[in-house]
Amino acid sequence: MALPSTNPPDRRLRVAFLITQSEIGGAQAHVLDLLRALRGRVAATLLAGGDGPLLERARAAGATVIRLPLLDNALSPLRAAAALRQLLRALREARPDLVHAHSAKAGALGRVAARLLGLPVVYTVHGFAFKPAAPMRQRLAARASECVLAPLTTRMICVAEAERELSRGLHVAQDKVSVIRNGIGDTALQADTSRPLRRIVMVARFAAPKRPDLAMRAFARAALPDCELVIAGEGPQLEAMRTLAAGLAPARIRLPGAEQDVPALLASAQAFVLASDHEGFPLSVLEAMRAGLPVVATDLPGIREQLDGGRCGLLVPADDEEALAQALRRLADDAERMRLGQTGQARWRSHFGLDAMADATWAVYQQAVGSGAAALRRAGSTR
Repeated sequence: MALPSTNPPDRRLRVAFLITQSEIGGAQAHVLDLLRALRGRVAATLLAGGDGPLLERARAAGATVIRLPLLDNALSPLRAAAALRQLLRALREARPDLVHAHSAKAGALGRVAARLLGLPVVYTVHGFAFKPAAPMRQRLAARASECVLAPLTTRMICVAEAERELSRGLHVAQDKVSVIRNGIGDTALQADTSRPLRRIVMVARFAAPKRPDLAMRAFARAALPDCELVIAGEGPQLEAMRTLAAGLAPARIRLPGAEQDVPALLASAQAFVLASDHEGFPLSVLEAMRAGLPVVATDLPGIREQLDGGRCGLLVPADDEEALAQALRRLADDAERMRLGQTGQARWRSHFGLDAMADATWAVYQQAVGSGAAALRRAGSTR
């Protein structure tokens, strides 16, 4: 007869983190940071599509990993239905107390699956897709989808005040919406902005809404002597952008693809740029601020919050090549470059650390599972 286990039961909250793709991007980095920061408080399962590096990094962070081969960004209703069935099976296997969904498609399927299983669900909005800069068809479809799904959302997390304002047009009670700005942990790697301007870095996926084409054209127009632009990242536009770079400034614009050590890349630079059509609260800007780099970025609501209305960086109008070029030229001034790097880093330290984000997210989890066992009993009845 087997003896009963003497190991104490795991009393941690069981959380299923759900994201559409397992590639490394802003939302994926955010999920990985949460897995690491909440490791002592939650028993985590990561559910993700694709076969990217997030899967192995999540395992290293102590999470159980379930790959969902059918979960992707395809718009096919039939594939979405098949992905939903796969997700339901995975959630029954994982037996979570709570689902935390990230990214648009995972956010949609996750909320439907959670409702079908009687589970509370938290949805983090990394940036609503119905911003004015998005194409009309995308805006209409995204808004309609969010309106339908809002009643299925136990709690919603917006990463910026601007996103919360957009949520007011949806059918979601505002007492269910929390603003938790993205935060990142510290690193020993720091940039030296006292050196002459020799390298400007942008870290972004080569796909909408990012605008590497605008950054490259502005850099070429700025005509900065002895300076290179490095844009690190992957995506469907990468090869086309490499062709553009070769025509604009041969040997002075480098597109190396995915960068495994972003802190080291940022530490090698003297400035950071981000050109985009719309954003939520981009982690790449926070990483640059943490490194002590001066930031030049498109004037978008989330970035405006990060840079304190332009007091900690240079904001330029959207799609304005000349304004972006002028801002890059300003960073050739040593005093300006050092001032912006120092003020940006000070703002990151005081506002955007990882512990504050993790603690606020944990509080939302507690609210989502309810003020007692009611939500957990509903979840248990489906298992």
